[in-house]
Amino acid sequence: MRDLETRYLERLSDLYPTIAAASTEIINLQAILNLPKGTEHFLTDIHGEYEAFSHVLKNGSGAVRKKIDEVFGNTMSARDKKRLATLIYYPKAKMDIIKETETNMEDWYRVHLYLLIEVSKRAASKYTRSKVRKALPKDFAYVIEELITEKAEVRDKESYYNEIISTIIRIGRAEEFIIAISELIQRLVVDHLHIVGDIYDRGPGPHIIMDKLMAYHSVDIQWGNHDVVWMGAAAGQRGCIVNVIRICARYGNLDILEDGYGINLLPLATYAMRVYGDDPCTCFKLKSSDTAESEEMKMNVRIHKAISVLQFKIEGQIIQRRPEFHLEERAMLHRIDFERGTITLEGKEYPLSDTNFPTVDPRDPYRLTPEEEEIMNRLERAFANCEKLQQHMRFLLTKGGLYKVYNDNLLYHGCVPLNEDGSLKEVEIYGTKYRGKELYDVLESYVRKGFFALDEKERQAGRDIMWFIWLHPDSPLFGKNKMATFERFFLVDPETHIEKKNPYYFLIENETVIDGILREFGLDPGKAHIVNGHVPVKRKDGESPVKCGGKVLVIDGGFSKAYQEETGIAGYTLVYHSFGLRLVAHEPFESTEAAIAKENDIHSETMVVQRVYDRYLVGDTDAGRELREQIQDLERLLAAYRNGEITEKL
Repeated sequence: MRDLETRYLERLSDLYPTIAAASTEIINLQAILNLPKGTEHFLTDIHGEYEAFSHVLKNGSGAVRKKIDEVFGNTMSARDKKRLATLIYYPKAKMDIIKETETNMEDWYRVHLYLLIEVSKRAASKYTRSKVRKALPKDFAYVIEELITEKAEVRDKESYYNEIISTIIRIGRAEEFIIAISELIQRLVVDHLHIVGDIYDRGPGPHIIMDKLMAYHSVDIQWGNHDVVWMGAAAGQRGCIVNVIRICARYGNLDILEDGYGINLLPLATYAMRVYGDDPCTCFKLKSSDTAESEEMKMNVRIHKAISVLQFKIEGQIIQRRPEFHLEERAMLHRIDFERGTITLEGKEYPLSDTNFPTVDPRDPYRLTPEEEEIMNRLERAFANCEKLQQHMRFLLTKGGLYKVYNDNLLYHGCVPLNEDGSLKEVEIYGTKYRGKELYDVLESYVRKGFFALDEKERQAGRDIMWFIWLHPDSPLFGKNKMATFERFFLVDPETHIEKKNPYYFLIENETVIDGILREFGLDPGKAHIVNGHVPVKRKDGESPVKCGGKVLVIDGGFSKAYQEETGIAGYTLVYHSFGLRLVAHEPFESTEAAIAKENDIHSETMVVQRVYDRYLVGDTDAGRELREQIQDLERLLAAYRNGEITEKL
């Protein structure tokens, strides 16, 4: 053990070769511990709504406006604050509008450069100079650092700064500088971003959101069920592929696959129009604003039916292949009486709303036709060989997981599977039972195996687990007794559409249960919180996102337009800064154009969940604990230098 410690200190001495170097780093790290903690921003259930997501990312759920208020207080009107905030969010577009009416742009540039410099000073104030320097835009790094850093050695600072700004304007770089410093402010007001699941499905731009996240300075992602089904599709799991295409078809978003990811759907479209060309496909209407009579809509409806029937076939095959999943009751096609046009479920016979199944053989209902098999082979290759999709999935694997413990908060999408008495439910995964944290860990390990395992059997097990996570009653990311896709399409009786939730959702106000979950994940119930996505909070019905006395924060408020009529708002976000936790309820986002022209913002109401009077410092965070460990190691190195165990490398 002694030799191991000596070897470690020798390696550390390569980084800090002298007493002076080690001492300087100890002083630096100790000082960082006493800075205010960085602001964390939590978003969930974005569901492809890239314009609203982009706006919330730019405004930091009100964090930018908060900095403007701190700097200017009552010295600036509310209207001018809105205008300045919009300039920070959309600098290029806002300046294009201003130039149409402003007669003296030089004066305008001068005034707004000073305003932006003051806001950027405030945004940078709680970071070390080194951290700010790393965030500076390359083209203007030196100039911005000069402007936002006080210089005691410059006697006439006002003249010094005035000359810098005058030169920026004179040489025609004011617009580029304003864009750069606005983006710096956006970057500094949020230190770290948490995405608590469901980037994909329903909305038109999940691929755009993924591109933005990949460019973001600091982010983690807790996978949602809609993310995992896309991961499974990218890994070549057929059940996931058909679900991804069906949802894109249902919401009129097939262009995500075709244009966003370059996946060729022409063979599927040709097949759908040939097989269902004379079928009105009444049960497969889309959730889309396009007119029902348009040729594109007619084709999309037929694609929707074709891929749905393919889904029921392929899922039946998986259920037969994986009896250990215990999903026999969700295999539907063999339960149909094709002559009578009925299906028997749980001993009760129901009439089918649609009885046209030209590709289903009643004697072998889950067998694919040769044409269907060829289509699925092509789709598998298309998903597996799509470079952009694979790049996005690798990012989810690198930055994501099924849960995260971060600064005394437990983040996950969905639910921790529970029994009705509130105890952790045991779930069987390939013959072994798991519960609680152990269940999350084993499921996540199988997801990664689905991409990286060398053994083909293990790799296939991982792929199938992604389908399991998507729809299994015992999946933490689903948490309902069934996914009633078939029933919603083919059965009129609304009772058959009901998806019963896991007891977790009825016990979420039970403090004993919630405390048990927090302890299961190694957290202190006295100070920890659960940040939860997945189920929209119906605010219009009086439901609150704050559960169990503030221990659970359910922040899915309906980012997706498909949910907003149900929830009454356009999503919740959460901000955790050095003074505590703040929930923000958002109004529906009209458009980027309206946000720029009308200077509309979408954060509408703020709820303080937890406020502290002694600010949280870096030393109170997970990063602070790591810094203390580094300080201890450096102090041990310092002692080794001084007692002669290790020689300085002068």
